[in-house]
Amino acid sequence: MNVVLLSGGSGKRLWPLSNDVRSKQFIKIFKNEDGTYESMLQRMYRQIKKVDRDARITIATSKTQVSAIRNQLGDEVGVSVEPCRKDTFPAIVLAGAYLSDVEGVSEDEPVVICPVDPYVEEDYFRTIYELSELAARGDSDLVLLGVEPDRPSERYGYIIPETQDDVSYVKTFKEKPGAGEAEEYISKGALWNGGVFAYKLGYVLKKAHERIDFTDYSDLLEQYGSLEKISFDYAVVEKEKRIQVKRFSGKWQDLGTWNSLTQAMGEKVIGKGILDRECSSVHIVNEMDVPVLAMGLHDVIISASPDGILVSDKDSSRRISPFVDGLEQQIMFAEKSWGSYKVMDVEPESMTIKVTLNEGNSMNYHSHRNRDEVWVVLSGEGRTIVDGMEQMVSAGDVITMSAGCRHTVIATTELKLIEVQLGREINVNDKQKYRLEY
Repeated sequence: MNVVLLSGGSGKRLWPLSNDVRSKQFIKIFKNEDGTYESMLQRMYRQIKKVDRDARITIATSKTQVSAIRNQLGDEVGVSVEPCRKDTFPAIVLAGAYLSDVEGVSEDEPVVICPVDPYVEEDYFRTIYELSELAARGDSDLVLLGVEPDRPSERYGYIIPETQDDVSYVKTFKEKPGAGEAEEYISKGALWNGGVFAYKLGYVLKKAHERIDFTDYSDLLEQYGSLEKISFDYAVVEKEKRIQVKRFSGKWQDLGTWNSLTQAMGEKVIGKGILDRECSSVHIVNEMDVPVLAMGLHDVIISASPDGILVSDKDSSRRISPFVDGLEQQIMFAEKSWGSYKVMDVEPESMTIKVTLNEGNSMNYHSHRNRDEVWVVLSGEGRTIVDGMEQMVSAGDVITMSAGCRHTVIATTELKLIEVQLGREINVNDKQKYRLEY
C-alpha cells in the first residue's frame, strides 16, 4: 500500500504549542503504554504500519516541517517537499511525481491520500487498505472515504452516494453548507467528506499533465512556485464522473481546536500541573519547567510553552487565530533532524539556548559572521570540531567559538548543552554551511 500523508498547517489554532515550524501534528500529547508521549504524526505512522507493515509512507509537506518529520520518524519515511505552500492539488501532484520518479512506483499501483491529523483508530486504517484495493481494481477512477455523520455540521463537505451500500458510486458533492442544508443532505443519506482519495498513480499524473506542462519530478519542482493555487477537490474530484465512495462509521475526529484536542487526550494534565477538586472539564498542557495550578475553573484549557501561555474557555479557543496573527512571534522551541532546541533567554546582544542532540547526530559544520558562541555541556558525551580541530567533550566542558570560525558538535550519546550567542546582530540567517571533510 502506498500512502501519502498531507502535512500542512500554519500552527495557529493550537498556539502556543504550535507555530509555523511545529504544526499541531508534531505536538506530543498522546500517552503510550510505556509512559512516553507521541504526536499525531507518530500515532498515524504507527497505526498504518500496524495494518500493513510493508506500507510505503510518504509525507507531503513544506520545507519548514522536514526537520521535525525526520526527528520524529527517522530517515525511512519518504518526504515530498513543497518549495512553497500551495493548495492540495499541487501538493498531491508533486507527491505523485516523487513516487514515480524518485521512489520508482509503477503507474498501475494504487495510492491513498490522507490528511495527517484526524484522530482515528485501527478500523480507519483497515478501511484505508480497502480503499487501496478498490482503486487497484479499477472500477472507478477515484475512490473516496465517506464518514457517516453523527450530526449536521457546517464544518465538512458532503458526499451524496447513489445507494446506501457499503461501496457506492457518487451522485454529487456539496460544499460546506449552512445548518439547514446539512440536515437536508443527511436526510438524503449524505456522508462527510473525509478528505481521503485513492487512485492509481497514473491517473493523477495524467490529470497533472492536463493542467501543467512539465516533464518529470525535477521539472515540476523547479516551476512549483508558479503553479496555480487550487484544491484537489476543485481541480479533480468535482470534475470526475467515475467516483466511488466507501462508507466509514468508526471513530473519526478532526482535532483542529483546543476544544476538540482535549476531548481526545487520555489525561487532564500533561507536564507540571495541579487541578483542585473544584475544577471540572479543565485540561493543562505544560511544556515549561514551572508548575501550573488551576483552581475553581470549568471548561478551560491552560497551555504553556516557551512561545507563550494560553488560558481560555474551551469553546472560545476556536477563535484564537486572529489574536495569534497579531503577535510578534519568535520561534522559541523547534525540533530539528538532529534533536531540538529551546530558547531560554533573549537580551539585546545575547541569546541563550538549550540544545539537545540525539545520539549519533550532529549539527551542520557552519560559521557565523556577526556573533561569537559559547557551548557549555550539561550532560552526555560527544566531540566538537572547531576549525578542523577535534575535541572530546562531556559534562562541564566549555567550548568557545569566535565569529567566522567553523564548528560543529557530534553526539556520541544524547548530548545536552547550553549555547550562548553573543553579538550585536544575532540573526537566524547569519549562518554559512560547509562540507565537513572528516
